[in-house]
Amino acid sequence: MPPRKLNNDFRAVIFDMDGVIVDSEPRHAHAFFEVVREIGYGDTHGVNWDDYVGRSDHDIWGDFVAKHKPAQSLERLLEMKRDRVLEIIQRDQPVYAGLTELVERLARVCRLGLASGSDRPVVEAVLSLRDLRRHFSATVTASEVMRGKPAPEIFLRTAELLGVAPADCWVIEDSKPGVTAALAAGMRVIAITNTHPADELRRATVVVANYAEIERLLLGT
Repeated sequence: MPPRKLNNDFRAVIFDMDGVIVDSEPRHAHAFFEVVREIGYGDTHGVNWDDYVGRSDHDIWGDFVAKHKPAQSLERLLEMKRDRVLEIIQRDQPVYAGLTELVERLARVCRLGLASGSDRPVVEAVLSLRDLRRHFSATVTASEVMRGKPAPEIFLRTAELLGVAPADCWVIEDSKPGVTAALAAGMRVIAITNTHPADELRRATVVVANYAEIERLLLGT
């Protein structure tokens, strides 16, 4: 049975970026473990990447530094990993099929925001792909708020910049911390199964498998 259109009582849609706009989660993991190997912890890092999906780089590197006390500072490790991710994203341009069309159609009827756990340079690099930047009225990164996902602050700040109430927003997320953060912000959440299976995202308002379903739910097309 095809999904029915959701109530159209919304004024904005806020997108997560990694795992929603670009297929970047495996690329973030690749960049992280490349840096870890480069600094000599290839076999002893003790990091379970899945524990950090949807969270900020500061979280994973902060835990890594606390555990291993490497010669490099936290700031240097963040920079090394960010530079590696930028190289990979600019090379691969991994925008999900159907995402660009969804963004273009939503932008005609409501305001769009982006709330990302990535750093500002990575966000800007992604938004430069396929001229996506012009569609987003507000973008917020994890480094621009006090607490990242699963805290709701990043979504609340994005709604504030968009000039809309949290209750008037739909969020599109792929991660469990992102779903938790959006619900805590008082927003409704469409979770897409790009990163986790549907059962793990069941707390979301709606769970979908592709962008065509999101378009039907929000626009009725």
